[in-house]
Amino acid sequence: MAMRIARFLLLAVIAIVYQRPVDAVTIYRIGGEGMPEPELDMPFDFVQLSWAEADPKLHGSAELLQVTPDFIAPQELDPTVNLTPLLKERGGKILSLTWTGWGPAFGRDLRMFDNDRSTAFLGDGDWGGDYGAIRQKSMIFDLGGIFLLDRIVLSPRDRFLNERFIETLTIGLSDGDPLKDGTREFTSGTRGQTFDFDLAHQLFENNNSVLNLKLPQVYVRQLLFEAPENTRGIWEVAELEIYGIGFAPQATYLTNTIDLGAQASLGDLVWGGRQEDAAKIDVAMRSGDDDDPNNYWRFTFRGDERARFDKNGVPMKLAAYKKLDSGEKAGITHDTENWEFWSTPYDFTAQTGALAGSKPRQFVQFRADFTSGPEASGQLDYLQFKVSIPPVANEVMAEITPNRVAAGEVAPFTYKIKPQLKADDLGFDSITIDTPAKPASVDAVRIGGIEESFELLALDETGFTIRIPMIDTDQTGELIEVDFQAEVFKLGTVFAGRVFNSERPEEVHQALTPGDADPLVDGDLLRVDLQNLQQKTIQAMRLSSPVLTPNGDGINDEIAIEYDLFNLVGGQPVEVEVFDLSGRSLVSIASGGAASGRFTTAWNGLDRNGSTLSPGLYILRLKVDTDGGAAYSERVVSVVY
Repeated sequence: MAMRIARFLLLAVIAIVYQRPVDAVTIYRIGGEGMPEPELDMPFDFVQLSWAEADPKLHGSAELLQVTPDFIAPQELDPTVNLTPLLKERGGKILSLTWTGWGPAFGRDLRMFDNDRSTAFLGDGDWGGDYGAIRQKSMIFDLGGIFLLDRIVLSPRDRFLNERFIETLTIGLSDGDPLKDGTREFTSGTRGQTFDFDLAHQLFENNNSVLNLKLPQVYVRQLLFEAPENTRGIWEVAELEIYGIGFAPQATYLTNTIDLGAQASLGDLVWGGRQEDAAKIDVAMRSGDDDDPNNYWRFTFRGDERARFDKNGVPMKLAAYKKLDSGEKAGITHDTENWEFWSTPYDFTAQTGALAGSKPRQFVQFRADFTSGPEASGQLDYLQFKVSIPPVANEVMAEITPNRVAAGEVAPFTYKIKPQLKADDLGFDSITIDTPAKPASVDAVRIGGIEESFELLALDETGFTIRIPMIDTDQTGELIEVDFQAEVFKLGTVFAGRVFNSERPEEVHQALTPGDADPLVDGDLLRVDLQNLQQKTIQAMRLSSPVLTPNGDGINDEIAIEYDLFNLVGGQPVEVEVFDLSGRSLVSIASGGAASGRFTTAWNGLDRNGSTLSPGLYILRLKVDTDGGAAYSERVVSVVY
């Protein structure tokens, strides 16, 4: 009895030690298991997850990936390794054609790829009960994914090298794309079970017993081997070897749905890895309120009726759906009621971004899509993110007005925020609002229609942060309004925002949810459009001075070049170049990619060789490449001493 009590007390102590604090920041890391734990200037929980934990039962998967504790990367085929005996463990399969149709390779088929050169498949046509009336050997080797193949090698046993050769042979290739079915040049199969292939090799009257056939450099999912009986003698294959090269062109990792323990404020996501030229890694995430992001449907067999419930009226989950007969399965759809859609992919080179969620959520899931070239790939070392429990607020809706302004002109805006807080929410006293350029001013704050004092904590090219009186459950549902002035350069600019508690600076800053914060205002978005959609790409180009005097006296030794770009998406090529009056290029001052916004560069009067230019007139030319062609703007500058 005493032992039982002692054991109970020990378990109770362990439970207390590992219980999550009531107010806690938690940092999760997936992968990167060899890295040191993160550091914060406050207590926090750290949860290490493994890339290897991806489990289909928990909605995780790893397709065509090399998975290690420290990173995931697309599989790369070793041109010296025979793939055939490895296909099953790589997710592939080998099919054989019999009189009943295509089925798994069996019996004497297995001698063809058993890694034993003392056994062989005999192509003597004596296939009897195994193969029925099929008078040719047809096999499909499914790689389990799309790869580049290098060659196929077929050889008999050593003692038959000089006599047992395949006289007639067909090798076909298919990328498995169902949209191309029926368009390829060669068909193999019977009884309505047919596959079609592009021909890679078709041999007649061959007398070479060992065949080493180079394959075309195309992406392949399935390889067809087909050979009839010889007209003279028999043929045999001791080993059919397939060799590939390069990286899987497409690979995907899907984490399990991750339970955060309770509704949490979603913070920032950071990651590490590398992305080579001609390769791409797209990282996205979604968040939800339960552990399953999908709805599962079954046919009720009452006409075309579908239901999300099993025969006992219980909503179906993944395990129950898998147990349905194939004819009962009516498809899987996204659970739009409880889960967000996948976010747009993050900019991988930025190595950081905000977790996407319209409100605090309990579950998150991440996806990484890899695109590789034959000799270029990348790897994802880790994903790391921070959450706070309890959240700052149960929900904080926000909208901006006006939602349409003139491009490039300072305009007044009102940012409207309506918080909903529960008893254990942290509350907030600080607001950050992102702007496309440095705001001209922050003018007023009203809470419940009453003007309140505020403190401007930060104001720069990315936006501003203010401190206001504490918002807690007493102010739940109160309308908070922030007046400021700013410029907009791009159609559909989003003024994102976050709220946080300044007394807990390491807690997650909770993203604001676009919504109807003020029923008296039309629109429920944080997006602002442009009134004039015909604006030029280059709206303005300004010089700090029309005269440059590079003599080292500290006055006009260099000039600033400022320009405004409108309605550019992504990193469009931009270059600022200096020409003499004859049109000869002297130096490129700035080049690279730019999006919409205001940009500044400088010129110090030097040419591309580092020599100071002679006194005279020079042309500064701004060039922007767009989908509609190149846009230019020019200014003249005088170089004097």
